[in-house]
Amino acid sequence: MPLGEKSKYTDKQERKADHIAEGYEKRGVSDKEAERRAWATVNKDDGGGKKEGGSGRGKHTGHPAAHKGGKSGGKASASRSAASRSESAKKAAATRKRNAEHHAH
Repeated sequence: MPLGEKSKYTDKQERKADHIAEGYEKRGVSDKEAERRAWATVNKDDGGGKKEGGSGRGKHTGHPAAHKGGKSGGKASASRSAASRSESAKKAAATRKRNAEHHAH
């Protein structure tokens, strides 16, 4: 295990870290770096160890970033017609062009 006290992490958090590390290792990241990234991700999602101690109670895992991905974009875009999406894209391109010209001076 990497540096740092891990006794305050729950079994679930440890399983989560192992699973994340495995994914990194499959993509060619070294074992040590994969484990470091995995624990960083667990900390980001959960805010550290959840077992009781120190403050006298465990901490609740709210809504980790991992559960939020892709909820809004897909459905909203899919329910619009192709013509509507195309029109929006053209309008956005025109705005970007106008802004580029404005900022160039």
